[in-house]
Amino acid sequence: MTETIDVQTRGRARWIILNRPARLNAINSTCIRECRAALAGAAADAAIRAIVFAGAGDRAFTAGADISELAGFGPAEVLAYNRGWLDLFREIELCRKPVIAAVHGWATGGGTELSLACDFVLCADDARFGLAEINIGVIPGAGAAVRLTRWLGRLRAKEILMLGRTMSGAEAVSLHLANRCVAADRLQAEVQALADELAEKAPLALGAAKASVNVGAEAGFDVALEYELQEFVRLFTSHDQKEGMRAFLEKRKPDYQGI
Repeated sequence: MTETIDVQTRGRARWIILNRPARLNAINSTCIRECRAALAGAAADAAIRAIVFAGAGDRAFTAGADISELAGFGPAEVLAYNRGWLDLFREIELCRKPVIAAVHGWATGGGTELSLACDFVLCADDARFGLAEINIGVIPGAGAAVRLTRWLGRLRAKEILMLGRTMSGAEAVSLHLANRCVAADRLQAEVQALADELAEKAPLALGAAKASVNVGAEAGFDVALEYELQEFVRLFTSHDQKEGMRAFLEKRKPDYQGI
C-alpha cells in the first residue's frame, strides 16, 4: 500500500498519480520515496512500455515541495531531502522507457522541475507552470537552473528563475517546455493515446533513442556521436531489430518483445 501516490496500469502504461489533492499534491519525503519505488517497478516490468506521472483531483499536477515539511530544515536536513529529488529526476532521465508528464492545474516549483525531467510533457489549458522559489527566499534545488540554462539559454533561464512568474500551458509550449496543450477534459485521453502509440514501438529502440538524445544534449559532439553509434550497433544484437526489419520487408505489423 502507498500513502501519497496511486499506481495504476492502463493498457501497457503505468500511471504514477500523485495523490494528495487536499494539499495540491504537494510532494513530501514519503512521496519521493514512493515515486522512486513505483518508477523502479515500472522500469523492471517487461509488460510496461510507457510511464506517466499525473496528479489526482482537478486542481493540480503538483504544487511542488510540501513547504510545511521543509520550512524548519537546516542545511544538513535540506541537503539530504533534496538529494531525494535529484535522485528521482535522474532516475526518470536514465529510465530506458518513455516517461510522460500529464500536467493540469498548478505545476509550480517541484511540479515544473518534475516535468523538466520527463521525455514528453502534455498539459491542459488550465496548467500553470513556474519556478516561484525566489518568492519564498530560495531557488529550485533539484536541477532546474542547470536544465533550463542548457535547454533555453542563460537569458531565458534567468528570467524564469529570477522573476518567479507563472506561465500558462500555451506559454510552456511556446518555450518548448511542453509538447502540446489540450483542453483539460481531454488531457488524460491524449496522454493515454500517446502512451499507447509509444507502446507499439520497439522498446529497446525507444530506450536507445531516449539515451542518445539525453547524452547528445550534454556531451561533447564527438563523444555524443560515438555514443549514438554504439546504441545503434547494440540494437543489432536484439530480437526486435530482426523482427522489425523482417516485418518491414514482409509488409506486416511487427511483434516487438523488448528483447
